[in-house]
Amino acid sequence: MKAVEFELNKEFRDRFQEALDARDSIFIRESLEEINPADITSLLYEFNGAESKYVLDLLSLEVRAKIINDLDADTRKSFLANYKASEITELINQLDSDDAADILNELPIKISEEIIARLDPDLKSQVIDLLRYDENVAGGLMAKELITAKDYWTVVQCVEEIRKQAEHVSKFYAVYVIDDSNKLLGRVSLQKLILSDSRTIVKDILDDDIVSVETYLEDSEVAEIMSKYDLESVPVVNVEGHLVGRITIDDIVDVITEQAEEERQIMSGITEDVEEDDSVWRNTRARLPWLFIGILGGMVSARFMGFFEMEIAKITAIAFFIPLIQATGGNVGIQSSSLVVQSLANPGFVNEGLWKRLLKVFSVALINGLALAIIVFGITWVVFGHDALNLVVSIALFFVVVFASFIGTVTPLILNQLGFNPALASGPFITTTNDLLGLAIYFLTIHLLL
Repeated sequence: MKAVEFELNKEFRDRFQEALDARDSIFIRESLEEINPADITSLLYEFNGAESKYVLDLLSLEVRAKIINDLDADTRKSFLANYKASEITELINQLDSDDAADILNELPIKISEEIIARLDPDLKSQVIDLLRYDENVAGGLMAKELITAKDYWTVVQCVEEIRKQAEHVSKFYAVYVIDDSNKLLGRVSLQKLILSDSRTIVKDILDDDIVSVETYLEDSEVAEIMSKYDLESVPVVNVEGHLVGRITIDDIVDVITEQAEEERQIMSGITEDVEEDDSVWRNTRARLPWLFIGILGGMVSARFMGFFEMEIAKITAIAFFIPLIQATGGNVGIQSSSLVVQSLANPGFVNEGLWKRLLKVFSVALINGLALAIIVFGITWVVFGHDALNLVVSIALFFVVVFASFIGTVTPLILNQLGFNPALASGPFITTTNDLLGLAIYFLTIHLLL
């Protein structure tokens, strides 16, 4: 049955809530009958765990399992708190091994062990094997379900085996060819199998130029490899080259999404992975550290300005341009650091013409600084008239742009070399640093030229 397009609006949400309150199972079933499980997942975010369980219990086991698997980890944890271990076992038995292992890792150890003991034998052995690996390495990402063929089989034998193995594999893009010791030899595309003569030996049509990843490889490196070679799936091998699983593109999309979310939060000055609906204390704890650092930066700025109170007292117009200097320095720094952080996603960025790139950044900073200085000089001339301060502000602004661009470029490179996330340089850190730098340049220029 074709799933209908679904749009969650207030009217439907309120009507669905009424049906939930009245335990109107007929309306709920009919409403969700032709809706894609992914859309049902979006709907369930609107309700609490007990209400969501009632809805899920009205659906088929397969759909329930898919919905539970699609939920984010925090929401899923609260949902599953309403389920017995036996009910969770039924759901997990419907999932691929990698998804099953992920969910079991989120549960308390006691419940997790109870569920593992009740799993189907095949899935149980696969999950136990996967739980040995950390979540952020290839071994923790991979699924054990895959299609394999021996190198000495004929095409017709291979096709027959595909029919048997495909019952346990939800998606597959190629057949991995192995020898009797399970060592990975290559892959055969489904197109090649279909077009080849039935008596052809698999080793004669396999592609031995295959990209694979080791079980210990970091998830970010796996994502880079799959993106670089445009792979829909990649085989995972152990240190001896034996095939142990595969990673599909949907797993890597999750990794990329999580990394992007983490970097966005770091760039925003949030120190933990938090959601809007998390507790007040957790949200406060995640935001407070960088706000505190910002306050310290502001206090240092105020103290620094105190050193030049004589100059400010003589020419009060000096204070008018402080926000301009600080805002420009902060904006330029964030622009530069954001571009570098984005470029660092390319592993060859640092090695491929670093000095050439830095020269380009410096050239852009000179042009931008000169353009902004001329614009500010013209505006201050019109507004404040002919005054030496106009020239001083323009000169200071020029050097602020150049130095802020340099700091914004170099800081993420240094952090990356030291093993820290370079995204740290794209948020409050670079803003606070360039505020102080801008003030220093501004007042030193005034001190020297006025």
